[in-house]
Amino acid sequence: MEHRVVRDLADLPSYAFGPRMTMWWGTLAFCVLEGTGFAIALGSYLYLAFINPDWPLGPPPPLLWSGIFTILMLASLVPNFLTESAAREENLSRVRILLVVMSGIGVLLTGVRIMEFAVLPVRWDFNAYGSLLWAILGLHAAHLVTDIVDTVIVTVLMFTRHGFGRRFSDVEDNAFYWNFVVLSWLPTYFVLYWVPRL
Repeated sequence: MEHRVVRDLADLPSYAFGPRMTMWWGTLAFCVLEGTGFAIALGSYLYLAFINPDWPLGPPPPLLWSGIFTILMLASLVPNFLTESAAREENLSRVRILLVVMSGIGVLLTGVRIMEFAVLPVRWDFNAYGSLLWAILGLHAAHLVTDIVDTVIVTVLMFTRHGFGRRFSDVEDNAFYWNFVVLSWLPTYFVLYWVPRL
């Protein structure tokens, strides 16, 4: 007679945090893929700068709006870290407040990025320099807007009856992606704004 072991799995959690979630690995893979895209774009910029003695082929972009953008990006790491911590603690009230803060920061950063585009000294179709400058800034802006949309959606969900359980893991995942958006900006800022001035 065969003996079967029956186990009750009803008490096992349906979600987790960090590397124990498949979504975390998917986000990590996406960050690696997109980080490679940034590396290729910045490598193209540096290659053209290396082979062209007159680089940049136009005035370098002004530092005011990019400096404000960079300071805000770095400052956003603090509430982002607090959001991630509150999500891991499953503290709904703190998560709600911090997600609203992060949504506001995202909207503010988008406004600063728009101002930055408005003062770029070259058009995107002017030459290779202008094309790369606009393409790289546009690539980063796309990541910024993507994360803001995700943050707003998660924020709305946390204010509904769905704001429990697995949604805390989604908040953590959103915070993880925001770190990528910030960290991908730092070498971009250096290459686009400071390399032409060296």
